[in-house]
Amino acid sequence: MVNQSKRAWLYCRIDAPDDERGRLKGQQKELADYAEQMGFEVAGASQDTDSGLRFDRNGLAEVSEAAATGKMDVLLIVSLSRLGRDAMKTKEFIHRLNRRGIEVYSPLEGKITTKMPDEICSHIINTLAL
Repeated sequence: MVNQSKRAWLYCRIDAPDDERGRLKGQQKELADYAEQMGFEVAGASQDTDSGLRFDRNGLAEVSEAAATGKMDVLLIVSLSRLGRDAMKTKEFIHRLNRRGIEVYSPLEGKITTKMPDEICSHIINTLAL
């Protein structure tokens, strides 16, 4: 599948104040590799070291700004749980991106949309929260 005209924004998050084990760098590499595999051009990246229950994270604000200013066509996340752990807020965030024409992809879950049944979205988030 070739998506050469699509610009991807990478979003990484860990729930820790520091990244001694290099998990953010690992997520970013995984997403950069996935972008290349999908034929996306990496337009930017944001990251957070905070709880997935909070949606006032700086990196997530950067994602919103990039979406609002047309800097991306696709958001790449390692898994849905990296975006957020509150099912309703996560779904609302994805819905806002989808309304702007921005697609969300994960190497684990594939294309993620708000058209997925609520129980599937909740199940994915709750399973990954364990």
